[in-house]
Amino acid sequence: MSIDESTAARVAKLARIKVGPEALPALAGEFNTILGFIEQLNEVDIDGVAPMVSVTPQGLKRRVDVVTDGDQQARVLSN
Repeated sequence: MSIDESTAARVAKLARIKVGPEALPALAGEFNTILGFIEQLNEVDIDGVAPMVSVTPQGLKRRVDVVTDGDQQARVLSN
């Protein structure tokens, strides 16, 4: 996929970013660089790779799931 200057201008307008006509070639080039990197990432084989939180193995910290609203839940259930 390739982004031309008119598409770059449309994206800038949709994003509400003021881009002058002289900056459109550079913006289109940046978009094409980003899309090229995304295409490279799509080529990586990730079958069998578990989703990670970080590059170092660690789990997400979890809090204990307890009611701490001053027994409001008990009052609602008893009424």
